[in-house]
Amino acid sequence: MRIVRYLDRDRLEHYGCLHESGETTRVVGDLYTKIEDTGDAAQIDQLLAPIAATDILCIGLNYQKHADEGKMAAPEHPIVFMKTSSSIQHPGQPIILPTKLASHEVDYECELVVIIGKTCHNVCKDDALDYVLGYTCGNDISARDWQLKWGGGQWCRGKTFATFAPMGPCLTTADEIPDPNSLGIRTVLNGQVMQDWNTDDMIFDVPTLIEFLSGSTLLLPGTAIFTGTPHGVGAARKPPLFLQDGDTVSIEIEQIGTLTNPVVAEY
Repeated sequence: MRIVRYLDRDRLEHYGCLHESGETTRVVGDLYTKIEDTGDAAQIDQLLAPIAATDILCIGLNYQKHADEGKMAAPEHPIVFMKTSSSIQHPGQPIILPTKLASHEVDYECELVVIIGKTCHNVCKDDALDYVLGYTCGNDISARDWQLKWGGGQWCRGKTFATFAPMGPCLTTADEIPDPNSLGIRTVLNGQVMQDWNTDDMIFDVPTLIEFLSGSTLLLPGTAIFTGTPHGVGAARKPPLFLQDGDTVSIEIEQIGTLTNPVVAEY
């Protein structure tokens, strides 16, 4: 099932089921226990990120070709950083380039996002996918100057500006993606393909990440895990290519869909 979250004309929040025909019908129930398709047409006024994440955990340097383009060795353990829930942005809504804490090096990163569906603690790799509710597209927007030069040695400042975690357009439930490490993934900037690879290039696959992140740690339902980006980021290009006011950036993942956001400067 492909699930969307949306506001109706009265600004009330609902979930819907996106069908192959393109029609969306309203669903009822609890997303983390059981939902039921009513069959009634969804009255969508605004599409939202598929979930309101409880926590956002992110993995850095998790594609081999991305490590290669940065001339960095593959890490021994997953590199973990976090985004705040206030950095989430909805499909179609703008990525805002910061000007108060100004950045001139804002980059795109297409990522597969794993959504945890039930409390997860000390889970072994073989059972890890049993804890997944589903998957969505994510864009790990990154202010490289704040991430690498002015962040005090940690990445969170450059990763947590408002709107720096677009997600969507839907959540594809785990039963429809038995192997999350076999999906085509792309970034398209202003109609030009910038990243085009496959999740099979992850250094740490999805089960390994869940095992690691749940080690001595509680992952709550609604936890979003950004799993890293493939090669082709703007910072690695010659010359570097960063997001500009007026751009449009799309993230495409096989079996999920396309997440598109315009880019605007903060005013």
